[in-house]
Amino acid sequence: MKKRALLSVSDKNGLKEFAQNLVDLGWEIIATGGTQKLLIDNNIPNIGISEVTGFPEICDGRVKTLHPKVHGGLLARRDLPEHLEALKENGIQFIDMVCVNLYPFKQTIAKEGVSMEDAIENIDIGGPSMLRSAAKNWNDVTVVCDPADYPRIIEEIKAEGNTSRQTRLELSAKAYTHTAEYDMCIATFMRKNAGLNEKLFLEYDLCQSLRYGENPHQEAKFYKTLEPQPFSLAFARQLGGKELSYNNIQDANAALDIIREFEAPAAVGLKHMNPCGAAVGQTIEEAWQKAYEADKVSIYGGIVAVNRELTGAAALAMKPIFLEIVIAPSFSQEALEVLSSKKNLRLLQVDMTRTDAVEMQYVSMNGGILAQQKDRVTKTITADMCVTETKPTDAQVADMDFGWKIVKHVKSNAIVVVKDGATLGVGAGQMNRVGSAEISMKQAQAAGVTEGLVLASDGFLPFDDTVALAAKYGVTAIVQPGGSIRDNDCIVKANELGITMLFTGMRHFKH
Repeated sequence: MKKRALLSVSDKNGLKEFAQNLVDLGWEIIATGGTQKLLIDNNIPNIGISEVTGFPEICDGRVKTLHPKVHGGLLARRDLPEHLEALKENGIQFIDMVCVNLYPFKQTIAKEGVSMEDAIENIDIGGPSMLRSAAKNWNDVTVVCDPADYPRIIEEIKAEGNTSRQTRLELSAKAYTHTAEYDMCIATFMRKNAGLNEKLFLEYDLCQSLRYGENPHQEAKFYKTLEPQPFSLAFARQLGGKELSYNNIQDANAALDIIREFEAPAAVGLKHMNPCGAAVGQTIEEAWQKAYEADKVSIYGGIVAVNRELTGAAALAMKPIFLEIVIAPSFSQEALEVLSSKKNLRLLQVDMTRTDAVEMQYVSMNGGILAQQKDRVTKTITADMCVTETKPTDAQVADMDFGWKIVKHVKSNAIVVVKDGATLGVGAGQMNRVGSAEISMKQAQAAGVTEGLVLASDGFLPFDDTVALAAKYGVTAIVQPGGSIRDNDCIVKANELGITMLFTGMRHFKH
């Protein structure tokens, strides 16, 4: 008796060739609806589902495969005599393969203004049922839900007369994953429309099993989203160097978050998820040199990200420095040759396509998860934000805009001191803002810069003490969110000291 395959797909990519190959290999095809039409139009022999069930498709196609002659043929175990006898008594034939992919529910609800009626009509019932039946009986039945598996299946049938047991097990797992993801999408949509408490379903694929986590005694894994995203380590192309560690991934991700802020050529050096040097320039070479000069000590063993192709000249400037990772949207051939000589240096090519898509951020807690939109909104700093008598120069506005883009990525309480498009001091993670200010300004002082500095603060200045301290170190311009009950004290102090100060009306805490 010929082996039988039941084909019923929404995604018809590759189906014609797959079906023709099955027929050529001696398989009999059962088909439904639009799938059968495609086969008929291409002169591929098939049997309609109603011929198998002896029952017409009813309810506008809602009921066509929910029948014992379908599910009996899928679920019957070939090794149990009582199952074989039941099929014989009821005139049911085996179905040896199910090829199903589901109605496009996710794509339907993504459409603007989609109605509940349209959504409901794109909830597949028969498809998931057949997938689950076939997947349960994987020892005897091949279940196919992904057109990418067609070539592998055909090659195995050509070689061995059927798919291998291991392949059937793998395809079963894929089918259950497919139906689980489908049901999660439907459940989320229906609960929202029903006004029920939201449930969070997360879908990620394993990207990499890591050697360990933050510390050697911690196990760790790296997962990625189902679809590629720009500025993502999960979808980076590693061009050289050893395997990434947990801490490498955390730091590199932080570097990418900073570099995506800039459209002009920019470079950032990063250690422990805080920038230790960042700059913009006319070229990547200039940006890198300024970023390196900002803190030559801290960059040791750090991570560098740039937002332009890494040139040979920039690579030569980086080569003498011990770095863990260099990230760029692309590398010139010369840059690859220069940096590949450092066998442990990871070179990561990352898609840096800019997008306005809303992204979510998840942080695990004891017994829960925090979820929020990622902080992707950054105001452009303009002179009309000034709240002091002393008005900013164009150069100060440019530096405040640069500092504002950097300080949002520094651990709170965060103070960044900049000049001429480069960081000179970074104060991160202190328990009070004055402590962060002292750290950043002492770094600038150590670099020999004591006048014309610009200070950026991620949160409002709660007292005028930071303004007074800033003046002592040569700060002439401050950008901060404002919003303190003592804002006026800060403004008065700035006026006394001849400092221009801008309020953005937006804070950027990063805990």
